[in-house]
Amino acid sequence: MRHRVAGRTLGRATGHRRALYRNLVTDLLRYEKITTTEAKAKEVRGLAEKMITLGKEGGLHSRRQALSFILDKKVTERVFAELAPRYGERPGGYTRITKLGPRLGDGAPMVRLELV
Repeated sequence: MRHRVAGRTLGRATGHRRALYRNLVTDLLRYEKITTTEAKAKEVRGLAEKMITLGKEGGLHSRRQALSFILDKKVTERVFAELAPRYGERPGGYTRITKLGPRLGDGAPMVRLELV
């Protein structure tokens, strides 16, 4: 029974999983769209939206929190300078998941995760 167990482990250790999430969020904010598996996209979606929300807050504390998660300093600057003003009036829901079909190698459901 997995009562009250939140999140997906994706078959990885905690540090590996956190590094994967940080890489995916950084790439999503850099390129504005990524192609990945459905499970990874559903986990990363909330983290990416949190980073954009930090950009909308705009204070020094928010900037330091974003820098502690996003791997590239230029991407963090982009979040605060470009993405936050773009979503200024939007109360959340900054990402979209579009299903692409199964991956050829193992049949994993693939999706495109993109900023709206």
